[in-house]
Amino acid sequence: MSNAKNKRPALDNTELRRLKGIGHELKPVVTIGNKGLSDSVVEELDRALNDHELIKIKTPPGTKEEREVFSSDLAEKTGAQLIHSIGRMALLLRRNPNANPKLSNLSRYSD
Repeated sequence: MSNAKNKRPALDNTELRRLKGIGHELKPVVTIGNKGLSDSVVEELDRALNDHELIKIKTPPGTKEEREVFSSDLAEKTGAQLIHSIGRMALLLRRNPNANPKLSNLSRYSD
């Protein structure tokens, strides 16, 4: 039986396109170096996801497969959903029902 906490609603293609479009406008809020995912990096990502809901991250160098595994692991450790990953950039989403509209990228870039 799967853990319900890890289940996130599937996003339809329209919503995915909208989120990727917002992500294209964003600058990375965190750059993760060769030392990887330390506790302090996870804390910073958690804070950024609470404030901004949708964030772009620059991942460490590596092969395409290593970057994909890293991005998936990153999403799992932060309770976020991996929206898109291309090159060394990953786009993560974790909705916050109490997000500040002035900080939330979802509110700031809404239609």
